[in-house]
Amino acid sequence: MSGSDQDWGRVLEEKIRDKTARPAVVGLGYVGLPLVAELARAGFRPLGIDTNPEKVERLKAGESYVGDVPTEAIAPAIRSGQVEVTTDFDALREADTIDICVPTPLRKTRDPDVSYIVAATEAIAARLHPGQLIVLESTTYPGTTEELLLPRLEETGLKVGKDFFLAFSPERVDPGNPTYTTRNIPKVVGGVTPRCSELAATLYRGPMETVVPVSSTRVAEMVKLLENTFRSVNIGLVNEIALLSDRMHINVWEVIEAAATKPFGFMPFYPGPGLGGHCIPIDPFYLSWKARLSGLEARFIELAGTINGAMPGHVVDKVARALNGAKKAVNGSRILILGVAYKADIDDLRESPALDIVRLLGERGAELSYHDPFVPQFELDGANHRSVALSTDTVAASDLVVITTAHTDVDYDLVVRDAPLIVDTRNALRGRSEAKITRI
Repeated sequence: MSGSDQDWGRVLEEKIRDKTARPAVVGLGYVGLPLVAELARAGFRPLGIDTNPEKVERLKAGESYVGDVPTEAIAPAIRSGQVEVTTDFDALREADTIDICVPTPLRKTRDPDVSYIVAATEAIAARLHPGQLIVLESTTYPGTTEELLLPRLEETGLKVGKDFFLAFSPERVDPGNPTYTTRNIPKVVGGVTPRCSELAATLYRGPMETVVPVSSTRVAEMVKLLENTFRSVNIGLVNEIALLSDRMHINVWEVIEAAATKPFGFMPFYPGPGLGGHCIPIDPFYLSWKARLSGLEARFIELAGTINGAMPGHVVDKVARALNGAKKAVNGSRILILGVAYKADIDDLRESPALDIVRLLGERGAELSYHDPFVPQFELDGANHRSVALSTDTVAASDLVVITTAHTDVDYDLVVRDAPLIVDTRNALRGRSEAKITRI
């Protein structure tokens, strides 16, 4: 049944402003845990919920597992009771606001997998009460909030904009970025109704430096997809330029560096072994999927995905050509992979192109090892891999080193000195001209 004639929006707004509102965050990963930390810093008493008991127990012990949230930044709030974490969704009955920060992967068919959003929504609907604000932060296709969440929440008999409030605010975190964090990245907010937008914006103005209201949830959903599609398409373009430059014996890195001197009309993007992370390799396909449902073909998006997806294979071809120049085959060669995280100075393996390179080289019979100071071990196709020490012995014992992630804390002088051959996919050896170095 619907709530009474109580002005639930005013009640909630007052709670948010005086910090007595109890915010909850569902999903304590790279997005959710930093949000919990910022809510606590702003003076709220946040509640964190995750289905993974190991994560919850580590947090209860005062240990952070997310690089952007140092243990010392979250442990005091947990010890004092300001932050509570649990696997029990019944705790949502105490919440005044609920942020949904769950994964949104793609299926193998490149269709959106919204099962985590659905599960979270079902859990919230079962405990929904008047005066609650629900904000979806998980990246998804335009229309998700109104088409998927709203009907289920209104099945409770409560009415959006009157009894409860619903909005979308895209997560925009960049893991490992020391400059732009959850706190100072502008927060886009769009509500189902104007009152929903106002309340969500009021909530975020506490922990965030800048809030950017937009007119609807669909606009807010599209904002995130545009941002990452922009990057995907431009990276696809520069990867294609890299392939062309390789055929023409042109140093693409020098080309980009020179082009970037133009003070207008050009923004440098850089080639690499492929796209990684949860956002850029995945989010554009949410948009192309939705476009197909609308009777349109997102050709730029699909083409960029094809080019970017082919880059691991291009790297393996470069490895084969470099070994061939030394009269060696990939089969039986000892290849050291330098870096398996999807980008520098983080431990995130999601969609990492290095894993595709490992798989492809393994299929060709290479004897593989890897070094990554952030990833001590990982499992791929049922096989467990452990990082080896980066030393003269391990580098010199390899037939070739592939630099797939340009971590800062790596002794590249040692690599150049001791490696027989190097394929540098990240321009980590910028300025080095040794004949043993091959770049993409």
